[in-house]
Amino acid sequence: MIAVMHLPPALSYLLDDAAGAPGADAFLTALGQRLVADGLPLAGGAFTQAAPHPIITRRTWLWRADTGQVIEALGFGFAGLAPENVGRDWLAGLGTGVVHEDVVGGAADGTVLGWAANRPFDEAELDLLRRVARFAAAPLAALAARSTISVLLETYLGRRSAAQVLAGRLRREPGETIRAALLYADLRGFTELSENTAPQDVVEALDAWFDRIAGAVHAFGGEVLKFIGDGVLAIFPIGERGATAACDAALSAIAAARAGMDHLDRARAAKNLPPLPFGAALHVGEMLWGNIGTANRLDFTAIGSAVNLVSRLEGLCKTLDRQVLLSGAFARETTQPLLPLGEHRLRGIADPCAVFAPEQ
Repeated sequence: MIAVMHLPPALSYLLDDAAGAPGADAFLTALGQRLVADGLPLAGGAFTQAAPHPIITRRTWLWRADTGQVIEALGFGFAGLAPENVGRDWLAGLGTGVVHEDVVGGAADGTVLGWAANRPFDEAELDLLRRVARFAAAPLAALAARSTISVLLETYLGRRSAAQVLAGRLRREPGETIRAALLYADLRGFTELSENTAPQDVVEALDAWFDRIAGAVHAFGGEVLKFIGDGVLAIFPIGERGATAACDAALSAIAAARAGMDHLDRARAAKNLPPLPFGAALHVGEMLWGNIGTANRLDFTAIGSAVNLVSRLEGLCKTLDRQVLLSGAFARETTQPLLPLGEHRLRGIADPCAVFAPEQ
């Protein structure tokens, strides 16, 4: 007769189910609960891992045994900050201050599992925790791979497009109709700047511009869909918050971007660098967001009359000597005071467009 080996619940979980955990928070919660079921006197746990991300260097998840709650701490690698110590310091404040840590599977990236206890661990419990660290290597590698793919796609495609790719949308097809407040912004004089400035300085200027416009969009709940040369197309989706809230958020984002660019221009002037003027337009309507391209080289692209109008409206900023212009459709939705500028013909748009500007 073949003897059946009975593994502790924690090790069984790591062998059979952990690789399918939806995320690190769920993994840590499930593992901690099973260790408690194994009889360990846990007060909490922490899991730290290097983050494949443009600005985040490490991520740490912190689990409390008494409440089952998990919070996440991010390490950005700034001077004076030691993100690798976040989990250890937090665990030391739980229970009686008894902390045990293991580097998972000897991982070179410093993946660490740590545990806080309400009493000192005995030798059998320490042996189980060391075995847990070894068994956790494979499922955590699978979780890390999924996380890396997700971060890479979001970094290069944006959140909405990344979600479509992860869902398996890899063929040309109609796409998704989005009703939203649309924002299109574009630097002025970029061609001249490119001709008269060293390439590295041009890249730095573009990065500074994108930081301020995209940062403002994200701060007010919007999403950047595409960077188009020195331009930005962003949306503030109309859903539960409604069209008025989406349009007001878009106007707030523009105000924040203008303030950020004013500060940047003052800093550039102190270095004898030229300012970075820009124009921006706001509209509200529907757009189609989907795969367009060849059979084996695709791009998620926004198309539709709303996209055409907002881009043409931005081109009117220079003519009217205004930094920000709004369509009549947008003006009808926002609660903020506006200045009417009459109706204007836009290139390629059949009907005249009522145009407005912010009062300030």
